[in-house]
Amino acid sequence: GRGGWAKANHVTPDFLVIGKPIAGGLPASAYGFSTEMAARMKIAKDSAPSGHSGIGTTLSGNMMTLAAIHATLTEVATAEAYTHMLTMAEDLERLLTASINSHKLLWNITRLGARLELQFCAETPKNAQEARAAQNETLESAIHLYLLNRGVLLTPFHNMMLVCPATSNDDLNLLIQVFNDCLDALTA
Repeated sequence: GRGGWAKANHVTPDFLVIGKPIAGGLPASAYGFSTEMAARMKIAKDSAPSGHSGIGTTLSGNMMTLAAIHATLTEVATAEAYTHMLTMAEDLERLLTASINSHKLLWNITRLGARLELQFCAETPKNAQEARAAQNETLESAIHLYLLNRGVLLTPFHNMMLVCPATSNDDLNLLIQVFNDCLDALTA
């Protein structure tokens, strides 16, 4: 949601970094920090060699990216958009979980905001080792290919689904229908 995990959980971070989402997917970054962190950064900057920003300049000064950041923050990442995305993500999580359960598979859906991931384990992994142990590249590739051949694209390298402001009920219905068909084929 707006403000990310930290705001939703009433955490005030010392340092916050956001990347491409702030510019609608264009290469960009933004960061914020506490007063204490600012003092430490100033010391580091003042100690850096002449001409070295210490911050990075690759993404600085690009007018198109700045316009995309402005559009994202004012037109796309609205409270209404987040309400829509989070509601749709909750619906998708419920529907995917029902499909998995109806096929008697020991898989789960892990959801963080509007991001959902299918994992080949009964419970959400609690660390990287558990997440790696739950991976199955053959099964993941088969699911990706099955869905892709029927007009549904999951994010590469994961069984991840992202709900965006433009996601509709028709999009969810297509995904669920094709996912159910895929599980039917896999469990036949």
